[in-house]
Amino acid sequence: MGKKEKEKETKEKPLESMTVKELREIALQIPDIVGVHGMNKDEIVAAIKKARGITDEPKKKAAATMREIKAKAKELRAKLVAAHESGDKKKACIHRRRISRLKKKTRCVG
Repeated sequence: MGKKEKEKETKEKPLESMTVKELREIALQIPDIVGVHGMNKDEIVAAIKKARGITDEPKKKAAATMREIKAKAKELRAKLVAAHESGDKKKACIHRRRISRLKKKTRCVG
């Protein structure tokens, strides 16, 4: 049981999931960080990561902006109408599904 207790002590939650109170306790132990009580959570996390030498991987950029998604949907609607007029049911079905997917993406983009 001694090993498990030591593993729990050494294993630490990710900084982003800690509370501000926990982050302040960690930051106060690091002598390089000054003004901990005046910082908000994002500032404390950034200071701790800088002191520990942790580099963040850049987050994935959104695939497209709302404007680009809606423009693509508009293009597909024109193709859908053309497919209906030519009688190509398979192409019409494909375009309809793509439009549906794009509409769902517009609801997710914040």
